[in-house]
Amino acid sequence: MAIKAMDLFEAFAQNKLPKDKAYIVSSFINGNTGYAIYEVICYSGVKAIYPDGSGLTFQSQGKKLYLLIEPASYPHKGTEPYLRDKMEQIPLRFKEVDTLTTKNQIKIHIAKKPNDSLSSFTVAKPTGFNVTFLFFDNSDIYETLAKFFESSFNKDGRVPQADARTAAKKTAKTIEETMAFRADFGE
Repeated sequence: MAIKAMDLFEAFAQNKLPKDKAYIVSSFINGNTGYAIYEVICYSGVKAIYPDGSGLTFQSQGKKLYLLIEPASYPHKGTEPYLRDKMEQIPLRFKEVDTLTTKNQIKIHIAKKPNDSLSSFTVAKPTGFNVTFLFFDNSDIYETLAKFFESSFNKDGRVPQADARTAAKKTAKTIEETMAFRADFGE
């Protein structure tokens, strides 16, 4: 059975990082509040991958999609995501995200389209509650991503299960429609 996902830094240590067609998902979770930022990166045609400080740098084109989970008690709801404190910001405005409100008033902001990375990008090594997974290109990649997000939204973001499932499906669909390899990487 083919590997569907594994820790990014473990994959690097075991020399299992694909040079072409993979997704990296990083989560930055505040365990006290449930505020969470997710970064989804797709890449293809890697020229080099090397350790850089406390992360890995990829010399490759890529795309990065942002997601944000905002607890009901978050005090800066009206502040544009790109203007928030450094640890709570994503480089987007409200008009650039689709927002889902859960039954317990948690807001999930999903970028409508990814940002381009034209020459290189660096993925920081996770600390605390944070994780960074590599998802391998296979026939059920989007189902695998949806399952990951559903579980993480529910457990880490405290999103009710039904809402987590809905948001995860929306996230996987957005990834497939805006970051699929066939759209931008020559297939």
